[in-house]
Amino acid sequence: MRSGDFLKTPELVSSEYPVRMSESERKRYEEMKRDLVLQTANGEVTAANAAALSNKLCQMANGAVYDDSGGVLRIHDRKLDALEDLIEAANGKPALVTYWFKHDLEQIGARLKARHIPFSKLDTSESITSWNQGKLPVALIHPASAGHGLNLQSGGSTLIWFGLTWSLELYQQTNARLWRQGQQSETVVIQHIITKGTIDERILQALSRKDAAQSALIEAVKANL
Repeated sequence: MRSGDFLKTPELVSSEYPVRMSESERKRYEEMKRDLVLQTANGEVTAANAAALSNKLCQMANGAVYDDSGGVLRIHDRKLDALEDLIEAANGKPALVTYWFKHDLEQIGARLKARHIPFSKLDTSESITSWNQGKLPVALIHPASAGHGLNLQSGGSTLIWFGLTWSLELYQQTNARLWRQGQQSETVVIQHIITKGTIDERILQALSRKDAAQSALIEAVKANL
C-alpha cells in the first residue's frame, strides 16, 4: 500500500537545478572517468573498480574528491553557488539540505558561515527540536540518518538535494521527512542540484526508473486484490 492512497499529503513539486563545470573542471572529471586515475599536485586519486569509480565521480560532481592519502581535492564550487542561490530564493523559508560525503558537509558549512547564514546538522534531539520550532534557516542532514519515523515536517517545506544517493529507499524516506501527513504547508518543494554531464544525471534517472518499477508492482498487486 502507498500512504498517499490513504493519507492527506501536500502537493509535491520536484525540480532540477542544473549546474555546469568549466572546461578545465570537466577535463579532470573525464580524465578520472576514462583512466580511473587523476593526477594532482599532492598525489593522485585512483579507483580500483567500477564501484570505487562511481563513488569518486559522485564526489567530483559534488565539488571535491578524496585523494589516496585521505586529503580533499577541490574540483569546483558550482553546487555551492547553486545552493546559495536556492536558499536566497526560498525568501526566508527554512531549507533542509542533504549531503552525502563528509567533505560535502564541510564545504557547505564553510560557505554558510562565510555568508553568515545560521545552520545546524540534524544529529541531536536539540537540533531536531530547533528545526521543528522554526529556529534554523538551514538544516543539514545525511539520508542514512533520515530514517523512518523522524518527524521534520514542522520545520519547513523545502528540501534541497546537494548530493544524491543510488538508494531509492533512502531517497524516498528522506523526502518523506517533509512530504508527509502533518505538513502545514500546502506544497512541498524538492530541489535537486545536478551537475550536467556527470553521474548525477544517471543517478536521478536510475531513481526514476526504480520508482516507476515499484509503482507498477504496487498497482499490479492492488489490481489483483
